[in-house]
Amino acid sequence: MKRLFIPIFSIVMLVSCGTAKAPADAATDQSSNVKGDKAFLTAYKEIKADDLKKNLYVIASDEMGGRDTGSPGQKKAGEYMVNYYKSLGISYPKALGSYYQKVPADYMKQRGGSNLPDSENILAFIEGSEKPEEIIVISGHYDHVGTQKGVVYNGADDDGSGTVAVMEIAKAFQSAKKAGKGPKRSILFLHVTGEEHGLFGSEYYTDNPVFTLANTVADLNIDMIGRDDPQNRGKQYVYVIGSEMLSSQLKVINEAANKKTNNLELNYSYDDPNDPQRLYYRSDHYNFAKNNVPVAFFFDGIHEDYHKPTDDVEKIDYKLLEKRTQLVFATAWELANMPTRIVVDKK
Repeated sequence: MKRLFIPIFSIVMLVSCGTAKAPADAATDQSSNVKGDKAFLTAYKEIKADDLKKNLYVIASDEMGGRDTGSPGQKKAGEYMVNYYKSLGISYPKALGSYYQKVPADYMKQRGGSNLPDSENILAFIEGSEKPEEIIVISGHYDHVGTQKGVVYNGADDDGSGTVAVMEIAKAFQSAKKAGKGPKRSILFLHVTGEEHGLFGSEYYTDNPVFTLANTVADLNIDMIGRDDPQNRGKQYVYVIGSEMLSSQLKVINEAANKKTNNLELNYSYDDPNDPQRLYYRSDHYNFAKNNVPVAFFFDGIHEDYHKPTDDVEKIDYKLLEKRTQLVFATAWELANMPTRIVVDKK
């Protein structure tokens, strides 16, 4: 997650999340009832702590050099991810022609990212069986802050945890597809670059979308879900940010999915319009939100190793990472399989 920086154009009024309610039947009438859905449960069980750990030990290894934007280490991490998708039989968007969406250095320089080289977003894609033109985006940034004074900042939590979660969710959806129970709507697995320098990869995608944003149903963004913060030490929780800023239904659907699965404590404290951290604006979901796409940002909080060289794989709570990943998958499953897409009824 990028450090706090609030350009003037980003300052808008937040909608209070304490009182808005979705229609009473929003979650019940449209829910796919994941608790009794055998296809869902089979896919859900594909998300495993050991597999998340295996991938994270590669993504956040010293070999990747801290994955700074456009660096050789980041490109090596990207190659690993692409090979992972190939091994699962998950392809890229046909309109893109490859797994890579180039994010030019000039584009980033114009937005304050001076001296950054060309980089790439990585996109994997599962086409929907009934409503392929409607897209659910599951995003996470795969860059970190690189190597400083010879010390590698591995970024195991920020955002290695989100990176491997997106990969694992893709595996779960692909297993359902192979069993003949693929998602009705299409799923875009979007690994963005340049987040730490200014949300550049997600901004580039929303400026140059592979799929029209008008047909993008929601973005579920995962940025740091492998640790706990001092306020929630030892709890089974996750922060969910922005889930009812634009839609009266997304928060309801996420809560229903949570209750039917691991029943984590969902913390909405960062939805407060007076949040001094202004986290709603500080990760990649915001570039979708400012384009009127409903978002939910899953986050574990600011812990003592944030943006330090001590953000290492040994400190990840892999079982909690598994549960949070399963929650995002369950929410995405609901969004992908509901009879009608969620409404955008807030500004």
